[in-house]
Amino acid sequence: MPLTHMPTDMNSIPAPEGLPLVEMRGLKTHFFTDDGIVKAVEGVDLDVYSNRTLCILGESGCGKSIMARSILRIVDNPGRITAGCIVYRAADGQTIDLAKARPGSKELREVRGQDISMIFQEPMSSLGPITKIGKQIVETILLHRDMNKAEAKEAAIELLDRVGIPKPAERFEAYPFELSGGMRQRAMIAMALSCQPRLLIADEPTTALDVTTQAQILDLIAELKEEFQMGVMLITHDLGVVAEVAEDVAVMYMGKVVEKGDVYSIFENPQHPYTRALLQSVPRIGAEKRSRLPAIRGMVPHPLARPSGCTFRTRCDSFMPGICDQRQPALKPKGDSEVACFLHSEEVSHD
Repeated sequence: MPLTHMPTDMNSIPAPEGLPLVEMRGLKTHFFTDDGIVKAVEGVDLDVYSNRTLCILGESGCGKSIMARSILRIVDNPGRITAGCIVYRAADGQTIDLAKARPGSKELREVRGQDISMIFQEPMSSLGPITKIGKQIVETILLHRDMNKAEAKEAAIELLDRVGIPKPAERFEAYPFELSGGMRQRAMIAMALSCQPRLLIADEPTTALDVTTQAQILDLIAELKEEFQMGVMLITHDLGVVAEVAEDVAVMYMGKVVEKGDVYSIFENPQHPYTRALLQSVPRIGAEKRSRLPAIRGMVPHPLARPSGCTFRTRCDSFMPGICDQRQPALKPKGDSEVACFLHSEEVSHD
């Protein structure tokens, strides 16, 4: 399946080493509204490793951002984690279940921002609009690192320079509205990296940026990952970005992981009909001029009207009546990936 951004070196990604930084098992995050329960995240199992990038792929509304926010326990009301665990493994080997940590507790505050940081999709909604960029970074450093104000300021200026902001000492005194979109995103990265986190969560960090700045931001994250041996969770719907930076990929649909594996397995041999449909919708080199791109029919169902059985069945060309509408498929190994689809189930006859 020749894609514009197809990964090339099939032997460049070794298997993950050691224990995961973060293990999610059976994670469920629901929103309790007046109209009903919105099951934004519905039983997610994922692992994130040091010095590896896990890309979370899927259409808007599939639960990617809520899953990531659940790790840091920053899901807005009326949402809350209702089941599952999020086990974080600290540098000393100690573990903490972030899903069960008391909101506002010391152990959660020490992890959030220090060990696990997040770059949000829109920096203007995350940066304080009336506080200078430098002061916001300094406050983060003072909160988590043993430095005085002068040392924190020096560290903040070094970070701004490190992420490619020109004249960092001058930009230290700038307000967010005085910076371009790309520079604001770089400032967000500097803030996220100010405590040298072990896991960086990036929620579509390049969506609103031009392609040149987008490439620079992605290169910067990859470079810093190697330098600090960070784990990276990158949330995106851009398959070109996935092919460029990922070692591991998880495809989400309506709050569930429908397929996961290493990037080459997902691109070379996708197993789930949803993953195949996403890949087929990417422009291809050599395609006929004026030819229409394949599109996934239908829309993501309303979260309060989830289909019975497999949630993708209403849009799936391989739908099997009496099977896909009766039960939810579980993730099971298939080749080098894991897939949740009855097409690959030994329980289902394909005669």
